[in-house]
Parts: sequence; C-alpha cells; structure tokens
Amino acid sequence: MLSIRRHAKTLASSCTNLTQKRTYVDVYMKWKRDPYFDNIEHILRSSQLKSVLGLKNCIVDDPNRCIPISAISKKTRQFDVSTKIAQFLRKFPSIFEEFVGPEYNLPWFRLTPEATELDKQERIVYETYAEDLRDRLKKLILMSKDNVLPLSIVQGMKWYLGLPDDYLQFPEMNLDSSFRFVDMEDGVKGLAVDYNGDKVLSVLQKNAMKKRGRRGEVDLEEIEFPLFPSKGCRLRVKIEDWLEEFQKLPYVSPYDDYSCLDPSSDVAEKRVVGFLHELLCLFVEHSAERKKLLCLKKHFGLPQKVHKAFERHPQIFYLSMKNKTCTAILREPYRDKASVETHPVLAIRKKYIQLMKNSELILKSRRNSFGFRDEGIVEKDLDLDFEG
Repeated sequence: MLSIRRHAKTLASSCTNLTQKRTYVDVYMKWKRDPYFDNIEHILRSSQLKSVLGLKNCIVDDPNRCIPISAISKKTRQFDVSTKIAQFLRKFPSIFEEFVGPEYNLPWFRLTPEATELDKQERIVYETYAEDLRDRLKKLILMSKDNVLPLSIVQGMKWYLGLPDDYLQFPEMNLDSSFRFVDMEDGVKGLAVDYNGDKVLSVLQKNAMKKRGRRGEVDLEEIEFPLFPSKGCRLRVKIEDWLEEFQKLPYVSPYDDYSCLDPSSDVAEKRVVGFLHELLCLFVEHSAERKKLLCLKKHFGLPQKVHKAFERHPQIFYLSMKNKTCTAILREPYRDKASVETHPVLAIRKKYIQLMKNSELILKSRRNSFGFRDEGIVEKDLDLDFEG
C-alpha cells in the first residue's frame, strides 16, 4: 500500500548548471516480505560469522595458536557474543577444538585442522587481492566530504569492506602513498586520501558506459537506477509517475562535489540514493545493518533521515527484518549478477559458513548418541562459568 503527498518548489543554484527542482513525494510503503532476500545465507549468518572469525583470529595470533578460556571469557562485548564465550565456542566444534589445559584444569581452545586450512586460504586471499581491498577503502574515503574519515568510522566499516581485523595496524604493508593519517577536529585521528588520478566512476556509471558501448564521460542526465520490484508489487499511478520523473533527474556521482546541491531538492535525494547504491556495491555482501550506517551521515553529507531512502526506494533496496535487526540489501547484485563485481572475500566467508553448518550436524549427532543412553545426558561446563 502506497500513499503520496506532493509539494512543489523550484530552486536555482548559482554554482551549478542544473535546475534543482523539488517535487517531494512522501511515499508510505507497507513492508512486503521477500523470502528470497530474507534467506540469503551469507547475510543471515554474517553477524555470527563475524564473532566466529574474531575469536578465530584471537587464537591464531597467540604464539602457541591456542588460548585458555580465561583469556577471553570477559570479552563478550568485544566479540559481540550474547552468551558466555565458552558456550559460544562449543557451538562450533568443526572450527574450535576444546581440550584441558596444563593449568588449573581449565578448558583451552585451538582451531581444528579444517579451520586452520581455511585460515591459510583466507590469508592468501588477502595477499592476492590486496590492491582490490585497498581500492575499496580508498573509494569509501573519496566519497566523504573532505576525503577524510575518522579512524573509528574506518574501523566500523572494516567487516563490510572485507578488510582483515589488523588492517590498520600495518599501514606500511596495506596502504599506499595516497593514504595519510591526520588529526581532525576535537583531537580525533583520521585517515585521508590524496588523489589526483583519473576521475573515479561509480558502478552505475561504469555499467552505463558498458551498456552504451562507448568510452568517455557519462552524461549526468542519462543515469537511471536499475529497478527490481518484488513479485506482486504494484504501484499506484501517481507513484509510478513520480518514480519515472525521479529516474530522469540528473545523476550526481558519490565521488563528485555535492556542496552546490540544495539538500531538499530531488537531485540531492537521487545523490543520496546513488551514494547508498555505491556504498553497498563496495561491501562484501552488498548489505549492512541499517543502524550501522547512521554514523556516516555527518561525513558523507547525508540527511538526518537517511534511513528513509531505503523505504522510499524499495525497488532498489530491500529491508530484511531477520535476526532481530533491520538489514539493508542492494537488490541489483542478486538480481543481475553481472552488474556488480563479486567481492573477493565472499567465497572464503561462505566456506567458513559451511564449517559452521557442519558444526550443527556434529552437535546433532552427539545429541542422538547421548539419547540412546539410559542414564540421560549430563552437561559439562569445564570452565564452571569462569570469570576471572
């Protein structure tokens, strides 16, 4: 169900040749579930996988490649784990192997041979695609207001960009000469990019050039968003008219200067949608928790209610309500797989997810084995809820 309220206003800017017209349509969309996007496995398991890989890296970084539970038992917030760490590790016996340590009879954990092999493959991916990962970070920073982002923002986007946990700890190895660490306002440390190369083109611009079979500058007037409506979704005539007008608006690349745009204009809205499109194209899963993107508003010139862009453009984005959160998913990479380049880290993450699924089979087998015993199941917790 969709309803609209229309307001009209024509604005002219002295610093641009574009006439910025405001014909705001207040779109209300009754959320419509799409089983396809709700059940993309690597998106569904992304949050849990992030915790698994964080703990895996903690074990790998130890000189002995094994750790006692006491080393991590109080770090539930750091690894974003809602249960006790030991309980979480035991959920994945195909990744984490438990054994009794040399001191105090406490449980220790190490990686299984399968997980160790995957860790090696993961590191090879990082080495092989180092330039690709660096370019994704560079593009993120180049979309920002002054080509600089606080390190806290970069840290928060590492998982989505597919960067290793320790990426910024080794700048001489991971960053090129165009990157520099700077001091921002209020003593905040930032990462800036000095770029004087060829114009950076967005995914939409590159695809438009390929489609038209020509090289050179892409006319701003010619870029439209690929639309992928859910099955059974019908729009009212007035909404269709507004959408057609919106598509014909000038496209402002997220890498271009947007300071001349009136924030309330239709062109500015299309620029915001274009930014979100490009941002999700850079991410591993072409998706992100919507709340995690709210911290980007200040540094990318986004409106206060940027989250409304996802709701106003359901044929471009899908909002999944699975896992007790709202995840914004870009439709295009999943409906037209040739349009957006697959992230090089995605394949290795899918392999880790398969190991996680193998753990479920192992635990199920163990439960069935215990079920044949007359004495019943006795749960053991060797760490005795160890807290210190």
